[in-house]
Amino acid sequence: MFRDEWGRVLASLVGYLADFDRAEDATQEAFTIAAQRWPVSGAPTNPGAWLTTTARNRAIDRIRRERTLAQKFPLLQAAETTMDEFDDTPIKDERLELVFTCCHPALPLEGQVALTLRALGGLETAEIARAFLVSEEAMKRRLSRAKAKIKATGIPFAVPDAHLLPDRLDAVLAVVYLIYNEGYAGRVDLAAEAIHLGGVLAGLMPDQPETHGLMALMMIHHARRRARFAGQDLVLLEDQDRSLWDRDQIAAGRAALDRALALGGRGPYVVQAAIASLLAVERVDWPQVVQLYRRLADLTDSPVVRLNGAVALAQDGYPEVALREVEALDLDDYLYYHSTRGELLRRVGRDEEAREAYRRALDLASSVPERRFLTRRLNQT
Repeated sequence: MFRDEWGRVLASLVGYLADFDRAEDATQEAFTIAAQRWPVSGAPTNPGAWLTTTARNRAIDRIRRERTLAQKFPLLQAAETTMDEFDDTPIKDERLELVFTCCHPALPLEGQVALTLRALGGLETAEIARAFLVSEEAMKRRLSRAKAKIKATGIPFAVPDAHLLPDRLDAVLAVVYLIYNEGYAGRVDLAAEAIHLGGVLAGLMPDQPETHGLMALMMIHHARRRARFAGQDLVLLEDQDRSLWDRDQIAAGRAALDRALALGGRGPYVVQAAIASLLAVERVDWPQVVQLYRRLADLTDSPVVRLNGAVALAQDGYPEVALREVEALDLDDYLYYHSTRGELLRRVGRDEEAREAYRRALDLASSVPERRFLTRRLNQT
């Protein structure tokens, strides 16, 4: 219920109160009350409406206690009028409405993405910080700045007109992709939610190649979900049982990739989808994968992309070159930097350094499958 309703309730409260922090507090209170009452009295017929009403009532009670109702009430009335106008939105999915609402161009792109992850899924600050490869304190400051700007400048929480949607596309795609990445790490419900949002987005903006590229990328990766884990053990691509792969979903992903390419797509999501497609075959064309990663690195200037490109280069038979490229990256707080470095060091026979890298990766690992995998690698080196 939290995953289903958090975003809807918070979106309603933000529009109602025009205050993100106050809306979050009230939404949290409503869920706390529900957790206390529903096990005793049973869930209401319409849980979302109950939560929204309870949250609004708690917010108004708090405003009264703070003796600011007289100042806030006109703002509340104006916000309610604005919310009534949302019915004509071109977006037919409430969660995607919230994504576009939070991705206001007046905010920095990273602020848009972080704020939307917080609003849409109720992700903890630490989870969002991991997605951005920054510390939790840095992410707290980033979220605070975004909320403060919304409040100080009066940024409206409203769905933009259809002709303005492309201006927010980059941030929206980034949000959907980060939601998928959280799911790929183990929360399958979030991965499925991201694919659903991506499908709605592709239908809403059918002429944007990057929307189809992102759909292709997510579907091809998601097709391998049953093979990525064996119980609580993480299984690498080359060791996966391919009979567990969802071939229909891979075919659907490749069809989305073909659509993106037909639209002239050459952006980062299209390139990533092409890489995913090449990896979903029996005999991987590693030289082609390496070339695509180089193109992706040029497009994104991302150290994580360069790390993945180095892995492909090692698979192509050049572990020493790959190790030099990895050690030139500044990713000391990134789990997969150290696990990749450990693997490359092991391949070139530098076992003691490899064990040290695996120990550092273990310090950063949070999930049971990751820790089990790294412990096995450490014991084998």
